[in-house]
Amino acid sequence: MGNVSDQMLPTADAAQVLYRHTARPMTASIIGAPMTYGQPFVGTDDGPSRLREAGLLTSLSSLGWRVQDNPDLDFESIAQSISSELYATERSDAKNSLLVGHGCRHLADVVEAELKNKRFPLIVGGDHSIGIGSLAGVLRAQPNTGVIWVDAHADLNTPEMSESGNMHGMPIGMLMEGLVDNHAEIPGLEWLAPSDDGTKPPRLQPDSIVYIGLRDVDKAERAVIRDLGIKAFTMYDIDHYGIGAVMDKSLEYLLGKNPKRPIHLSYDIDACDPDHAPATGTAVRGGLTYREAHFICECVSKSGALASAEIVEVNPTLSDTEGGEETVELGLGLLTSMMGKSII
Repeated sequence: MGNVSDQMLPTADAAQVLYRHTARPMTASIIGAPMTYGQPFVGTDDGPSRLREAGLLTSLSSLGWRVQDNPDLDFESIAQSISSELYATERSDAKNSLLVGHGCRHLADVVEAELKNKRFPLIVGGDHSIGIGSLAGVLRAQPNTGVIWVDAHADLNTPEMSESGNMHGMPIGMLMEGLVDNHAEIPGLEWLAPSDDGTKPPRLQPDSIVYIGLRDVDKAERAVIRDLGIKAFTMYDIDHYGIGAVMDKSLEYLLGKNPKRPIHLSYDIDACDPDHAPATGTAVRGGLTYREAHFICECVSKSGALASAEIVEVNPTLSDTEGGEETVELGLGLLTSMMGKSII
């Protein structure tokens, strides 16, 4: 069982505006998902502990949240429980699919349960392959959820499309309607296939996601984005319109027809420029500035629609001590901005 803080909650008026999908008293359920199998670098599994050490629980409590801090999901035990014979069935175009798939199935169950209990799942990764589990759980509990995916990369690959086979580049591809013909053929992800009676797990519809911050997109992903008409704001668009207009357009796109729709925010720290977040596995120059990075979180928070969120790919081992600390500090700041911190 996690520990729940007893801090004072925001005023009733504020509570009515923010986080309307969360029961009162507002409870944030921290779910540590220290996944490292979706990409080739060690160290992403340190993300949850480093963000806690930096003051995550205290920061959330100071914003008026009750905090349920759950033990990190035990992906190591899941790995040990898989028989050695099964590993021979893995595909080279979906590396470590058994480990990623079984871990994400567990995460999906936890996220679904937290949402159904009207708690706010705050998922702390880990690499972005955990998005398979977090988004699957979100869609089970709230199938009409709109998704804001903040990332340098589209993460829209499937095993057939991927240039690397790394599964941190596949979470949207695995859940997007129509992209994967048969999940049962991907070891570890059979749970995403239709059941024996033909019932299919909820899928993400192309008009239910907005990308923000893209700047490193594979050729096959670009074709899918165009063909499906997926809303995507690249760094060019941010330069052209400004981050304020991009966020207005994004929220209008997802909430215009249904202002009460829940939103899931998935934030890859590599969306930020390496000058601000050097300690991440796939850093690409030309990313979000410090203020742009925070503005996205602040804007989604102020919409009142945010119902779940995650931050991923914080890996302090991939930089010197100063760069690692700077990346953790930025990750903590983004989380607190998501959860209601504002300038005034």
